Amino acid sequence: MNAPASFDGARGTRERLVVIGNGMAGCRAVEEILARDAGRFAITIFGAEPRVNYNRIMLSPVLAGEKTFDEIVINTQDWYDANGITLISGDPVTHIDRENAMVVSASGRVEPYDRLLIATGSDPFIIPVPGKDLPGVVTFRDLDDVDKMLAAAEQGGDAVVIGGGLLGLEAAHGLSLRGMKVTVVHLMPTLMERQLDEAAGYLLKAELERRGQTILTGADTECLLERDGHVGGVRLKDGREIPANIVVMAVGIRPAVGLAKAAGLEVERGVVVDDHMVTSDPAVMAVGECVQHRGACYGLVAPLWDMCRSLADGLTGTPNGYEGSVTSTKLKVSGIDLFSAGDFSGSDGSEDIVMRDAARGLYKRVVVQDNKVIGAVLYGDTADGNWYFDLLKKGEDISDIREALIFGQAFASGGALADPNAAVAALSDDAEICGCNGVSKGQVVACIDGGAHSLDAVRSTCKASASCGSCTGLVESLLALTLGGAVESGPKTLCKCTSFTHDDVRRLILEKALKSIPETMQELHWTTPEGCASCRPALNYYLLCAWPGEYEDDQKSRFVNERLHANIQKDGTYSVVPRMWGGLTTPNELRAIADAAEKYGARTVKVTGGQRIDLFGIHKEDLPAIWADLNAAGMVSGHAYGKALRTVKTCVGSEWCRFGTQDSTGLGVRIERMTWGSWMPHKFKIAVSGCPRNCAEATIKDFGVVCVDSGYELHIGGNGGIHVRATDLLCKVETEEQALEMCAAFIQLYREDAHYLERTAPWVERKGLEWIKAQLLDNPEAVRKFAARFRLSQKYSQVDPWAERAGGERADLHQHIAEVRPLHVETIA
Repeated sequence: MNAPASFDGARGTRERLVVIGNGMAGCRAVEEILARDAGRFAITIFGAEPRVNYNRIMLSPVLAGEKTFDEIVINTQDWYDANGITLISGDPVTHIDRENAMVVSASGRVEPYDRLLIATGSDPFIIPVPGKDLPGVVTFRDLDDVDKMLAAAEQGGDAVVIGGGLLGLEAAHGLSLRGMKVTVVHLMPTLMERQLDEAAGYLLKAELERRGQTILTGADTECLLERDGHVGGVRLKDGREIPANIVVMAVGIRPAVGLAKAAGLEVERGVVVDDHMVTSDPAVMAVGECVQHRGACYGLVAPLWDMCRSLADGLTGTPNGYEGSVTSTKLKVSGIDLFSAGDFSGSDGSEDIVMRDAARGLYKRVVVQDNKVIGAVLYGDTADGNWYFDLLKKGEDISDIREALIFGQAFASGGALADPNAAVAALSDDAEICGCNGVSKGQVVACIDGGAHSLDAVRSTCKASASCGSCTGLVESLLALTLGGAVESGPKTLCKCTSFTHDDVRRLILEKALKSIPETMQELHWTTPEGCASCRPALNYYLLCAWPGEYEDDQKSRFVNERLHANIQKDGTYSVVPRMWGGLTTPNELRAIADAAEKYGARTVKVTGGQRIDLFGIHKEDLPAIWADLNAAGMVSGHAYGKALRTVKTCVGSEWCRFGTQDSTGLGVRIERMTWGSWMPHKFKIAVSGCPRNCAEATIKDFGVVCVDSGYELHIGGNGGIHVRATDLLCKVETEEQALEMCAAFIQLYREDAHYLERTAPWVERKGLEWIKAQLLDNPEAVRKFAARFRLSQKYSQVDPWAERAGGERADLHQHIAEVRPLHVETIA
């Protein structure tokens, strides 16, 4: 890949900087150099992967299905082009010729340099046990590893993760969310023993086990077992055998020093560098996980940013050398709040300050020596992590706040910092705000002063809060402190009870494996004890959609119509609508409807626009009885009251109509029998027209099928209400089976992505037709996957609520009816 032509002449007059490594360290070093002296170097970057630079610490959300690759890209191709950088991807450097100042790549490409930057990162450590080379044994370092794990998860089965450190737990979490049965095998007695003490490790283990993972600590791997030419399990030295369809090795990393060592550079554990990241060769520098500085090697991301700044300072004449890093860890797995920093191993001169709250699952430990914080471990509440870390890095004397230290910044300040914004204001300018991207408070404020007046603007400008999102609250506080009332609003929150958007809540329910409304409110810090009429129905739906068969529908969180399975009318009576498949009925059904109308005094019997019959004027106390009578005639609820599939409208099609091209009625019945009972973000209507004359009005439905001679045109996102919207053409298919599969897939995509109470029409306009096509049509497997998830959900949804209610004791049914009060009527559309 060549640089843009506009840079060709300039490259010849500048020093040639060649970077080995297109990862986070190498590209961040280049960003820092460009920020200081953009015209100094003609830059060439070699990358082993055939990709642009992406955020490796966000591979876990990609594995878990929470982010796509595009969402974790740090530097797009446009960045390389705009800065005149030649990117050579998928062609790793294999030889450094220091004598002739050039590098040679695997393809044989030769690139001379004036300055060389080695940013080769680290290699995963593979434990030397029999079976380690079997197919199905993978590491967790790059996107290719994620793809292998996703392929295994598609097949289902058992996964074993060897290593209970940060990386291993992230892999285990992602595979668990993908439906695999996960066992973590860890050699040491405490998970994440380098970051956690025994107490916090115990809490972490218990929480992960509560979420469905099996955690084996103190477990030593003897060998990997083979089955049919593939890894089939893990045998421990105590004789236990664990079945495995995939084994993830995540036991640690080693600096990747092979190139540097072969080139004759000074190498110990890592490539030895000075304070400006210069190696034993003055023309060669190194940054990142491959280096050793003052005897230390670093495997976390924060030190990389410090190294890159010092390297750029040294290259551009600024005498700010790297002095090493104090590291902190925040766990971003499975919704667990955990923070650790510094030394918590304890020594003769140190003392521990500990607070435990078993009921709330909280544990705090601060280690103090000579009136200074030297370590901290927080579990369950990490809000003060940045404050403790700031005290630790600066070595501040804490004598005056010693007694209140464990209770956090607000309490230690004597209440002066009880306001979260005041606590953030008290942080120093060099206090770390975003650990993922190495952004300090001063940098965020400078970004805001420079015109970034919203959270999204800050994320796109200085990258604070753009990765894991755990620092979002701090960034929002800095926006409020800096701009006051001039902060530009971001996405609308779900309701006044929370600061999270609908998308945030849906994502976090999956990420944190939240499976009840109280648990969701607790984990997401709801500001009200029981929610409100806006959030409770939304949470109930989101949980139903996320955990079919596991979450128990909370009837108290439904609107009155859905709780009574009938539509309340303005006089307090109800209307009842039995389902008529595809608009078809029989004489027996009509007789049962007529008998019920007379028996229960229906004052109006109305044919609906959805080709059904509506019985008006039914009294609340008669609902169980009329349900039972209609059930006895073989009819089920039409869900005319629900945020659910309402109707499938059809024309008579080719069976009777001389213009009909296909059996539209038969297809409509098949679609309705497949989709009835499904709960949706909003009401959902389908129609099937037998020819382009469109008698069933398929082009103003949520999903419409227009039959043509060559197959079926599938339309989406129509609306015939106040704001009429014609559908968009999604695709054309040839067979009924393909139409059914695409219908199921589209419904499931809508169910999983739309906001509660968002019809398909505004959802399609918000997401865009091309986005929807990309989700369903670009990947041949996508339709099958979405349709499979819809069918799984339907296993638990296709239960007739009339039969459930009418099948019990009549006294119990009347008690149920009496207990239901018509709440939230004003919010029903």
